Amino acid sequence: MKIAAVKKPGGLENIEIRQDGPRDPGPGEIQVRVKASSLNFHDLVVVQGLLPVEDGRIPMSDGAGDVVAVGDGVTRFKEGDAVLSTFFPNWRDGPTTLDKLIGVPGDHVDGFGAETVTMPAKAFTRPPKGYSHAEAATLTCAALTAWRALMVETRIKPGDWVLTQGTGGVSIFALQLAKAAGANVISTSSSGEKLERLKELGADHLINYKENPDWGKTAKEITGGVGVDEVVEIGGPGTMAQSITASRIGGHISLIGVLTGMAGEVPTAQLMSANVTLKGLTVGSRQDQEDMIAAIDANGIKPVIDSHFPLDEIANAFAHQVSQKHFGKICLDI
Repeated sequence: MKIAAVKKPGGLENIEIRQDGPRDPGPGEIQVRVKASSLNFHDLVVVQGLLPVEDGRIPMSDGAGDVVAVGDGVTRFKEGDAVLSTFFPNWRDGPTTLDKLIGVPGDHVDGFGAETVTMPAKAFTRPPKGYSHAEAATLTCAALTAWRALMVETRIKPGDWVLTQGTGGVSIFALQLAKAAGANVISTSSSGEKLERLKELGADHLINYKENPDWGKTAKEITGGVGVDEVVEIGGPGTMAQSITASRIGGHISLIGVLTGMAGEVPTAQLMSANVTLKGLTVGSRQDQEDMIAAIDANGIKPVIDSHFPLDEIANAFAHQVSQKHFGKICLDI
């Protein structure tokens, strides 16, 4: 089978395409013919060598495909079933603990940058009905992070205000899920063209943060001076101050990205005085994923896919991600 492997010290030039043999499933495992994966910031950090992984690690946390063999004791799936990976295979449900965060595909263990994988059956769920493999493969990290931010941690309701940042996978899924829940959405971007596309997806209000550096104040004004209920924060230190300004008294900020840096100043007095909750989020549990899929089946949300690349061109796919020219998810067709 064909695989992509990251050779130390990492970097797009050190992704090697080679052949390797598949492993038969043991007890409790299934073998999956992978049909698609999708790129996340986490995958980029892995291939760039910024996370300590084993030499020759197969990257990609997200994967969708078909079961081709089942090991002893597996009852959840059978040969021919379509399956979707989970980001944290050991996190079944409940609150986060360290042991539940171990085993991330493409990081702690080999991931889905391969034609065939053999993994525990508990590492998979069923995909949404009617989804292609590529569509399903966009959900594992990006969509589930947005779902947890809005539906698990904040529990938004119709009429609430949600602020999204940019046009990456998490932000677009957050927009789609928020609108499906009946919320009002304010979306930001530095591109007028991308803002128009966000409007087409249902964004109620648009802010060009390049033209309006005080976008947090503008967002609060849009809500009538009250502030937003939830901010899906992808920037980190460079955008946190504006997100706090945009938030209502008692609002919630879900920190799910650090695109502007790993550390920086935060206006703690403003955060405290506004009684705003700031919570870091890393994807979600298998139960969260199954709940999200049930919601997708009910309301028909479809992911926004920017482009497709074959596995042989995985380095080009990551180069496209780095260019930040994409709108939505970048997929690998395997």
